[in-house]
Amino acid sequence: MSDATPSPGSPDEAPGFDSMTRDIADVPAVEVITTVAVHLMSSAAVNLGLAEDGEKHKDLDEARKLIQALAGLVTASATEISTFHAAPLRDGLKSLQLAFREASVVPDEPGQGPGEKYTGPVHS
Repeated sequence: MSDATPSPGSPDEAPGFDSMTRDIADVPAVEVITTVAVHLMSSAAVNLGLAEDGEKHKDLDEARKLIQALAGLVTASATEISTFHAAPLRDGLKSLQLAFREASVVPDEPGQGPGEKYTGPVHS
């Protein structure tokens, strides 16, 4: 007895896969990089307690990881995405680094804060 339902792993199971791949290929790299950076920034801000109900979501360990990843991405991609795109990302990164320093009970030594190995020490 046969049924019309595709078996798992059959090509009919994931309609539009080729279309999705083509759509992703059409997105410029600068757009992918800036979108990922904005997601990292947003998540870091939430974990710094800067969002609505901030204290409820505050987690400096998570914020440190996100800021570190953001700093690596921004630093590594800056020459590829142009100053036009990199400058606002750098400004956002610096704001998050300063917010982290202010939120820390025991501030890191200059140059030891999240992302500072990529950006250098951050001062207000």
